[in-house]
Amino acid sequence: MPFNSEMMSEMSLLTQFSLESSQSGLKIHQDASAESIAAMQRLHEKGLVTQSDGGYLTSLGRDAAEHAHGAVRILNSKVSPLIIK
Repeated sequence: MPFNSEMMSEMSLLTQFSLESSQSGLKIHQDASAESIAAMQRLHEKGLVTQSDGGYLTSLGRDAAEHAHGAVRILNSKVSPLIIK
């Protein structure tokens, strides 16, 4: 399934959450981009964050953020290409 722009915005926000502490949250202010505001509202509707303007990750949100952080880490790594014979 390819990513669409809404998913990319949501993934971007998920990767901004710190995984070091469950007491570390995000707040989307009114002067943020409309794209960021809408993405955070969608994350809230999906049950991933506690508030429509951010807040803290829920249990499901933490799982999603861990996967998002992991994907970014893998994509940013300098892995040697596999040689398929």
